[in-house]
Amino acid sequence: KQWYQRRVRGIQQRFFLKQGPRLNNPPPGTIVDSTVTRDELFDFFLVPQGVGQGTVTPTHYNVLEFSTTLKPDHLQQIAYKLCFMYYNWTGAIRVPAICQYAHKLAFLVGQSLHRDPSPDLADLLYYL
Repeated sequence: KQWYQRRVRGIQQRFFLKQGPRLNNPPPGTIVDSTVTRDELFDFFLVPQGVGQGTVTPTHYNVLEFSTTLKPDHLQQIAYKLCFMYYNWTGAIRVPAICQYAHKLAFLVGQSLHRDPSPDLADLLYYL
């Protein structure tokens, strides 16, 4: 069983927690999966980290395939916990660590390889 999800970049949504007359940032770990999400998709917003100043930006996830026995709540908790698994930072980062590692690896390969890739890779997942 497996699932595929993708992180959406460049979102404009912001969420606030009303505490008395004030609006504050929601606490880390806040998940919004109704009201502002689409009914026809399995998507959710996650606030993985807190900020000391300014407004926290949530991360939007679209689950592309979900053929596992996990409950959606468990998948959302896994996404949140993976934000703490990045080796180069002691707290939470905005995206799950596996996404940050993939981004970092793609950047390093792009900076280091100065030749065309092998034609044998054309039919593989190399280009993803």
